[in-house]
Amino acid sequence: MSTDDALRAEAVRVYRRYAVELVEGLGFCPYAERSRLDGHTREIVLSAPIPSDDEVGSAIESVADDPSIEIGLILFPRLAIGRTKHDRWVEHLRKAHASFRKGAVLAVEGFHPDADADTSSPDRLTPFVRRTPDPTLQLTRLSVLERVRRGTPQGTAFFDPSAMDLARLLETPEARPLHERIAERNLETVKRLGPAEVARIVEDILRDRDASYAALDQDIPRRLGAPCPPSRSTPP
Repeated sequence: MSTDDALRAEAVRVYRRYAVELVEGLGFCPYAERSRLDGHTREIVLSAPIPSDDEVGSAIESVADDPSIEIGLILFPRLAIGRTKHDRWVEHLRKAHASFRKGAVLAVEGFHPDADADTSSPDRLTPFVRRTPDPTLQLTRLSVLERVRRGTPQGTAFFDPSAMDLARLLETPEARPLHERIAERNLETVKRLGPAEVARIVEDILRDRDASYAALDQDIPRRLGAPCPPSRSTPP
């Protein structure tokens, strides 16, 4: 197996740790587990150090073109980018997708390894619960989210009621967007568990990411802000 192939496999593995242990395990997203278990989640790994907008745009549109994909994840294991620049880039990609389609098919959101736990508001906490092992794009099909918001049978098939109080989440659906209500529930969860406990889970996954990538190739950039791994010549 080539280094690139091994890196892609490791990128998916550590991302799924984040998805299962954090997002699903703590109930941060009420539809992630159902989508994954039903085979409607797709991970795409782009391993170039600086992927082109065309390459990323093609990956986004490949998800948009496949109606069987409800959630797409584009992972960038070699991309060294700070969160502020990453956020600006995601906004650019979001606008490009909407322009290409003459109306967006997917909700395009950015996830990044680095963020502090700001519990002063639901929106300020969101980057903390989105601390993926690598810079990541999450692509969620808007038509499915709309069915969830309306509480239709097709929507509730996508939405796992066991992950959240469905009746509570869907009450007065016109009052506030679904993502706002999810963010409020996530803030409650983090305050109940304590930010330190959530950070402990995240940091264990990030250490796993750093160690596994370093074992593959010393030329793979470290996660920004991560400690240097030991040299191969350094005894344990």
